[in-house]
Amino acid sequence: MIEAENLTKKFDDFTAVDRIDLNVPSGQVLALLGPNGAGKTTTVRMLTSILRPTQGWARVAGYDVVRQADQVRASVGVLTENHGLYGRMNAEEYLLFFAQLYGLEPKQARVRFGQMLDQFGLGWARRKRLGEFSKGMRQKLALIRALLHDPSVLLLDEPTSAMDPESARTVRDVIQSLRTSARTIVLCTHNLTEAEELADQIAIIRNGRIIFNDSPANLKLRLLGPVEYEARLASSVSGWLPNLPAGARLVEKSDRAIRFQIEQPEITNPVLIRQLLDQHINVISFQEVPRSLEQAYLQAISQNESR
Repeated sequence: MIEAENLTKKFDDFTAVDRIDLNVPSGQVLALLGPNGAGKTTTVRMLTSILRPTQGWARVAGYDVVRQADQVRASVGVLTENHGLYGRMNAEEYLLFFAQLYGLEPKQARVRFGQMLDQFGLGWARRKRLGEFSKGMRQKLALIRALLHDPSVLLLDEPTSAMDPESARTVRDVIQSLRTSARTIVLCTHNLTEAEELADQIAIIRNGRIIFNDSPANLKLRLLGPVEYEARLASSVSGWLPNLPAGARLVEKSDRAIRFQIEQPEITNPVLIRQLLDQHINVISFQEVPRSLEQAYLQAISQNESR
C-alpha cells in the first residue's frame, strides 16, 4: 500500500530526508519514530504529494506521488500537527464543508460524520463553534475529518496529543478498529507505549535516514539481545550451582531470584523449569522480564550517535 525507494528531499544544501526505503503492506500499521527534526513530517508530506521528492520515488495506494498526485490525495486521510480548523464554523458545518470537497453526498456525509461524532464523544458539540473547542476536542475533530472519505491510507501525526487518558484510549481503540486488510496506517508519535501497542512495524528515523525498520519484537531482539526470564523463589538458593540446558545463560542470581537469558523460550523454558523443580527449588513464579520499546528506541539512538 505504501512503497518508497531512495526517497530524498533536499532544501538547498540541507538534506531533510536521505534515501529512505519503505514497504508497508495493506492491513499494517507503521510507527515512524524519531527525535524532533529527524525528517518524519517531511516524509509524510512527500507521501501525501504535498512536497515533491528531490530524488527517488514513492507510491501510495498504487499511485505515484509525483505523477498521480490528485489520486494520492484522494486516497489518503491526514491528521497533521496543525489542524487548520475554522473557528467561526461549528463542527457540523466544518465536516459538511470537507465532505463536499471529498465529493460525498450531503445526506451520506451527515450520517457518516454524525456516527463518528458520537463515537468520539462529540455528538453534543456538533453545533458548537470550533473556536470554543478544547485542544483535545480539536484533535478528535481533525481525526474525524481525516476519516470522512474512508481512505485506504491514514497518515496520523500525534493522534492522541493533548487528550485526557479516556479520550486517548478511545482514539487508540478506533485506530485498532481501522486496521483492515484494505487499509494501511502510518503513525508518527513520540508516545512509545502507544506505538508499541498499535504498530506492526517500527521505523526509527534520525538525521533524515531510517536506521532501523522491523517488528517491535525483532527490534527488541536486535537491540537488547535475547529475552530474559526471571524465577522468583520461596527460599534462598545462594549456594546453588546451575547446570543449565543449552540455550540458557545465567544473567544474575540473588538470594531469592534467578535471571536467565533464553534464546529459544519455547524449547528451553520447559526444560529449565523442570530442572529447577527436580532440584527441589521452590519456584513462586517464572516469567519474562518486561522490555519496552522505549528501551530499544533509546539503544538505537545511542548506537547511531556513537557511529
